[in-house]
Amino acid sequence: MASAVSLHHVSCVFESGAQVVRAVDDVSLDIRPGEFFTLLGPSGSGKTTCLRMIGGFALPTEGSIAIHGEDVSHKPPYLRPVNTVFQDYALFPHMTVLENVAYSLMIRGVDRAQREKRARELLEVVRLPDAAQRKPGQLSGGQRQRVALARALISEPKVLLLDEPLGALDLKLREQMQTELKALQRKLGITFIFVTHDQHEALSMSDRIGVFNRGRLEQVASPVDLYNRPATRFVADFVGAANVLDGEDARRLAGHPSIMIRPELIRLGGPEAARTHGLVEDVQYFGAFWRLRVRRNEGSALLADIPTTDGNSVPAAGSAVHLHWDPAAVHCIAAASAGARP
Repeated sequence: MASAVSLHHVSCVFESGAQVVRAVDDVSLDIRPGEFFTLLGPSGSGKTTCLRMIGGFALPTEGSIAIHGEDVSHKPPYLRPVNTVFQDYALFPHMTVLENVAYSLMIRGVDRAQREKRARELLEVVRLPDAAQRKPGQLSGGQRQRVALARALISEPKVLLLDEPLGALDLKLREQMQTELKALQRKLGITFIFVTHDQHEALSMSDRIGVFNRGRLEQVASPVDLYNRPATRFVADFVGAANVLDGEDARRLAGHPSIMIRPELIRLGGPEAARTHGLVEDVQYFGAFWRLRVRRNEGSALLADIPTTDGNSVPAAGSAVHLHWDPAAVHCIAAASAGARP
């Protein structure tokens, strides 16, 4: 199957004062047609620059970018079969919702009746049919986000780029829009490339995720594989809560130089089943579970998530506890990839 978007050894280098910055460093990536693909990473990791290069808002210093087989490396945004939804939505405040959605068809010279018909169809798709004559300032954050989506989709792009479009929403609305956005992508069958720094957002929405760190692509995998089998220490640390141990500490527990154990796979138990023990340093309540931070007698600390449904009393800070886990819960990180790439 031909790729919807293909990056081949792409780099983006610029000067910042006397310093040369490699914002994106030798990234190769193939994104499949109809895929919801997420670029995930902390601020400054290169994910947004990568998205901007796909959209034509930044040009690669090295390498090439193809969209559905066509090299677009140095084409301007308006000559690429893509559209972009930005975090601030960039809606025209003086225009109605209908006019905002129909704007790109207007500047192409599409007659008014046809562009308004198409705009109304898309307002139905994003579930805002009654908002056509309202102004953006009269809408909620979630409604404005849907208008921005409709406006981006009206030109029928082959690829839709989304630059942290949910970042301005409160948590409850953000979670609701995650579900709606994924459902919309499935309905339309368009390739979505989504940028976020929010690991939970990426895990819940994506078909596959590419994790960026310091301009490099650390790993590309499905959410399940990324969470359960991180390729590098950086991915293990960044995607979800994790206990990552190195060196002699890891060898004592699992016979391997670098290991990861997720907190939800660690349980409290008696000394007969214990794999390690120590003192509880801190207890946090997260609704579905209690998170214990246990300072092991060997020196390092472990996080253990204890479900509130277990019915057991949670040990207080300062309590001595025994911890155990299934050996299969331990994920070994290959020594060659135990740290983030330079």
